[in-house]
Amino acid sequence: MRIKSVFDPAFAQYGFVVEGYNWKELTDKLIQVSEKPQDSVIYIPGDEALESLPIAGDIQNRLYGGLPVQIGYCNGHNRRLGCLEYHRGSEVCVAADDMILLLAPLQKVVDGKINSSEVEAFHCSANTAVLLYETTLHYAPCTADGGDGFRVAIILPRGTNYAKPEITEDNDEDKLLWAANKWLIAHSDTSEAAAGAWVGIVGDDVAL
Repeated sequence: MRIKSVFDPAFAQYGFVVEGYNWKELTDKLIQVSEKPQDSVIYIPGDEALESLPIAGDIQNRLYGGLPVQIGYCNGHNRRLGCLEYHRGSEVCVAADDMILLLAPLQKVVDGKINSSEVEAFHCSANTAVLLYETTLHYAPCTADGGDGFRVAIILPRGTNYAKPEITEDNDEDKLLWAANKWLIAHSDTSEAAAGAWVGIVGDDVAL
């Protein structure tokens, strides 16, 4: 798979590089307070040490227009797509290490299914932030070539990725709801699928 840069024009359909912020304050704190597993990926929706930084208010007021946000992280090593998810509201990823994002357009999902051939890969350098539109399918970052895993701050509307609300499944999208503000489409060869997630990624699981 060809890996493009987040500065490539092809990234424009998925989001944009966020400029005008001093991300080093956030990435330095992330490196200080979080671990980076060598053989897995961890995700924490909100971290008090990150959310108490002065930049957090700037992110909430400028980048999200005053909407409440949470700042957590996704750290570790990963080489596979596995699943795709989306949210109501944009996600901002701030890289403390070089990383690769595997992305696809939500518009390519038909009847709850998407072919893995629709996925594109984008490299994002350390101390760079990208905003992903809510129509951008994504999941855990991947380790960049030559990299020693990744630490990535994840900013989302507050409450995202916590406990799934109790709902009655009255339409096709309801079957994808996996957590609060998290709709998930899994490949059959994943732990998420084994746990009951909707299986809708057809074709080979993407691996880097």
